[in-house]
Amino acid sequence: MNNFVFSIPTAIYFGRGQVEKLGGIVRRYGSRALLVYGGGSIKRSGLYGTVLARLKESTVAVTELSGVEPNPKIASVREGVRLCRENGVDVVLAVGGGSALDCAKVVAAGALYAGDPWELVTEPARIQKALPVVTVLTAAATGSEMDAFAVITNPETHEKLGTSGQLLKPRASILDPALTFTVPKRQTAAGTADIMSHIFEDYFTNVKGAFLQARFAEGLLKTCIRYGPAALEHPDDYEARANLMWASSHAINGLLSCGAEVAWSVHAMEHELSAFYDITHGVGLAILTPNWMKYVLSDATAPKFAEYGVNVWGLDAKQPARTVAEQAIRKTRAFFSSLGLPATLREVNIDEKNFKIMAEHAAKHGLENAFVPLKADDVLQIYRASL
Repeated sequence: MNNFVFSIPTAIYFGRGQVEKLGGIVRRYGSRALLVYGGGSIKRSGLYGTVLARLKESTVAVTELSGVEPNPKIASVREGVRLCRENGVDVVLAVGGGSALDCAKVVAAGALYAGDPWELVTEPARIQKALPVVTVLTAAATGSEMDAFAVITNPETHEKLGTSGQLLKPRASILDPALTFTVPKRQTAAGTADIMSHIFEDYFTNVKGAFLQARFAEGLLKTCIRYGPAALEHPDDYEARANLMWASSHAINGLLSCGAEVAWSVHAMEHELSAFYDITHGVGLAILTPNWMKYVLSDATAPKFAEYGVNVWGLDAKQPARTVAEQAIRKTRAFFSSLGLPATLREVNIDEKNFKIMAEHAAKHGLENAFVPLKADDVLQIYRASL
């Protein structure tokens, strides 16, 4: 196991009705908030009114940045930075799913940065200051409520890039599983795939001795496999929503990666899909992941895939490792299909027109340090296998 530093400064308020504490939580960090959210779902659910009421009770002045897109765009970040500066904002409050939270994080850093906020995405080391961020989560998927990461899209350059910094970690996050009852089935399915992909990216590592991290990962994967279908069948199943929400947070808060660090493969490839075609992130991950697994499967990697098959899917450990590995990969594809997620890129109207440039872009993001090192041609072959 590698040396590591593990720190999660985020205070988590988990459970029903925790949003009632929002005013006091935000007031600890500032009195002038930028409220960041996406479409109209928080208004239709009544959450928007509750948030404003709690902030008003705590004498928090509110400026709004609404309409944050799925795969949040740099234009929204720039607008948020402008609003912060013009209104003297001293705390950023994100209400929504991962897109709103990611946008809010980069806005918080951009508000205290002299240059263009896109520079904070392309060069994370520039993140030296940031306003405090508080979040109210309404969808379990990205884990942004408890991590140091944000992903922003620049349509002009066809880039979807992740940035990170300890200052981007929220100071506090409210996680009420009941707020996810109204998440549409397709989004719930995509969110489950996203959570599982975060886990896979850390689970498949070459670092030796990270036994505990692997067992954590397997437990989280089994949680997704059990509760993803349950949430689809009964959207108001509190137990299912609660377990998915907590699994989402732990999938990417450093618990799995610290001491077992490895470059992520499938996310780099999917970010190119989202940058060029603006598809749902979890959908792209569900399409690519089993094909990546098949591509990197070899006699050398079969034992790790077999470990996954035995410990997560309950496959027979007495069979040859290669046999168990292949079964585990088929189980993975079948599970994503059972959630109603597409299995091919053609199903989401993507052809191979941009594959070459996408593969070249993806290969630049550290894939030489992945579980199985990948070059641009390798990525190209995985894209083609996903058609």
